[in-house]
Amino acid sequence: QVMEGEPFYHFRHRGTRQRALSRHWGWHMRLSRDPQVLWFEQQTVKRRSRRGAGVVPTDPWFPKQWYMNNDVQPDLNILTAWSRGYTGLGVVLTVLDDGLEKDHPDLAANYDPLASYDFNSNDPDPQPRYGDGDKNWHGTRCAGEVAAVANNGICGAGVAYNAKIGGVRMLDGSVMDIVEAQALSLQPQYIHIYSASWGPEDDGRTVDGPGVLAAAAFHRGVVQGRGGLGSIFIWASGNGGINYDNCNCDGYTNSIYTVSVGSVLGDGQRPRYSEHCPAILTTTYSSRTTSQVQIVTTDLHHRCTDKHTGTSASAPLAAGMVALALQANPALTWRDLQHLIIRASKPAHLQAEDWAENGVGRRVSHYYGYGLLDAGLLVQAATTWTGTRPQEKCSVQAVQVPRDIGSRLTISTDVSSCSQSICSLEHVQVQLSLSYSRRGDLVVALRSPMGTTSTLVTVRPYDTSQDGYKDWTFMSTHFWDENPKGVWTLQLENKGDDQNTASCPLLSPGQLTSFILHLHGTDEDMPARRSAATATDECLRRDQQGACQDCGSSLYIHHGSCLSYCPPRYYGRARNATPRDTARVCASCHPSCYTCQGSSANNCTSCPSGRTFEAVTYTCHYP
Repeated sequence: QVMEGEPFYHFRHRGTRQRALSRHWGWHMRLSRDPQVLWFEQQTVKRRSRRGAGVVPTDPWFPKQWYMNNDVQPDLNILTAWSRGYTGLGVVLTVLDDGLEKDHPDLAANYDPLASYDFNSNDPDPQPRYGDGDKNWHGTRCAGEVAAVANNGICGAGVAYNAKIGGVRMLDGSVMDIVEAQALSLQPQYIHIYSASWGPEDDGRTVDGPGVLAAAAFHRGVVQGRGGLGSIFIWASGNGGINYDNCNCDGYTNSIYTVSVGSVLGDGQRPRYSEHCPAILTTTYSSRTTSQVQIVTTDLHHRCTDKHTGTSASAPLAAGMVALALQANPALTWRDLQHLIIRASKPAHLQAEDWAENGVGRRVSHYYGYGLLDAGLLVQAATTWTGTRPQEKCSVQAVQVPRDIGSRLTISTDVSSCSQSICSLEHVQVQLSLSYSRRGDLVVALRSPMGTTSTLVTVRPYDTSQDGYKDWTFMSTHFWDENPKGVWTLQLENKGDDQNTASCPLLSPGQLTSFILHLHGTDEDMPARRSAATATDECLRRDQQGACQDCGSSLYIHHGSCLSYCPPRYYGRARNATPRDTARVCASCHPSCYTCQGSSANNCTSCPSGRTFEAVTYTCHYP
């Protein structure tokens, strides 16, 4: 093989390994003695990486994105998912809210008009309405969390920064059942994920859910959406914590078709605004007490903000992480994703008094579901996941005649007759009709045959309604993967401050007229599937203290662990401890850099907050 225009010749020899790192002694001697050979060199593989294509984005506000840049431990582990090549490419999301600033410079490149509509004004343009105190910023902020463009020198980066993002303007006007249904069923064969951070009043006294049309849209979405795999609906659990609200009185967040997302502060504390209920599946960060910086995202008038907060900030982060999982495995059904989210959520440092182990050994809480969602675990589990078997359902009418509730009523029902088709549970629903003189005093709990107790609704002191519950359906995810066979026990108890009695003390304060237990699940033994958390250790050799000395070929050694990327303030390089050393390590950047490609001050690729990046000299300096 002759090099064009040059007197160089490329010879191949079958006796020499192509990737040999040391020269072949025999051929080296023979060529060096040949007078016609002026120069020769055995070709070896050189390690090269693309400049500026690091895992850590270079956006100026990424150093502020504490929930994904390793500033808190654990963070949402987004960098691990990115390092494996998952950035949301090919996935389409839409934010159902008050509009979307489609020309925002950090959103425009990812904006998708086909995933957008304005149902308030009935036109295709979701641009928010300005003026009136500019209060319609919510949708634009939620969209930026998901899909703000990365590495463009503006604001920060979205969780799924290569996904397409649309916006639906629906909350800036009269919200009717038909409007909700239209939004939930917009382009279901084109849009993959719908993110919503709204619902009934979080006032601690409302019991409300989807109307007939919206309920039908949810069902049609999971049955027909995404080519039959099912639309993905991500829902914020609610901000009614200060009113002692309970998200099981919200029929959107407690639907089996939605993924209900809870909130936690950066230090693991529970936000005072967060609601609790057993419909919550997983949790992401929403704000921070130790700093003024909250969630970083896009804002109206082409601005950036670091003040976004609340459970409405948590749900879009989860939606972005689900987009990464769908890129990793586009064949996932709506139920597959719920299975994966449970397996990729960890209790970590999330603080609550009610953490309990369910019948299959998973810890679960009414405040956080299965814990903090981990994007690295989620995409890893998604890549190897095989689809779940069809959903089975078993319903038991457990009350034949009305029962007086009094101060406490316990009802047990054996489901063995109808649960033959379910080996592993998914969602469990309790459909109740009851009267009560003060609804908010009533605590309702369900206990499974495997001993797990789930509190379906807690005391709501502001709920003074005398209407009781009229055919209301509560939902719990806490029995997931348990075997349903055996006796289930429902307990209703008055735990209000005042002894709740009717005007005549001889009468019961209420009656339970109907209790239907709905069990959903599959005939597969799901606990037999290996958990995503038990990933194989990628360390090849450890020292006596247990620190890793040698990682697999595509990994970096960092503080004694194997990582698929080098975190902020570090860069990857060969260790070169010996001539044959092929290990890669994370080495420190110059202190002036946030990300870099070398150890000197002129190797910066982005800067910490407060410094300005000089593109010509690759340096960071104070303005």
